[in-house]
Amino acid sequence: MDVGEIIDFADLDVEIQELIRESVSVRENSYAPYSKFKVGVAVRCADGSISRGCNVENAAFPAGVCAEVTAIAGAVSEGKRKFTALAVAADQENTPFTTPCGMCRQFISEFSDDMFIYLSKTEMKKVLRIKANKLFPLSPFRTEAS
Repeated sequence: MDVGEIIDFADLDVEIQELIRESVSVRENSYAPYSKFKVGVAVRCADGSISRGCNVENAAFPAGVCAEVTAIAGAVSEGKRKFTALAVAADQENTPFTTPCGMCRQFISEFSDDMFIYLSKTEMKKVLRIKANKLFPLSPFRTEAS
């Protein structure tokens, strides 16, 4: 089963490095007083701009919002609906990479199931690069070309 490839951060294109750095940076704005689990996301829009988002928890679980949703919703609220890459930064214990949850996979596939997603811890040494359609292989939004 092809689940992507692990790449050294230094070997990535400069624009992807920037995207990952943005995801690590915005992660610091996370509001996670309950889980203490901070997540940051940066999504590159087709026009080259970057929309950033972090998770925001709420005591009325599950009323919080995931970082992937805040980043994409921010871009959509500015009229952007085409994305070329998305980076997720999180330091989950006992796992090398944190993948988007099921709801976020659905949210991502709504806009682009063929873009690359880059998963990294905050130290940015190793990065897992995976196509969105590998995270959500049976997406109801899949086109014949995907």
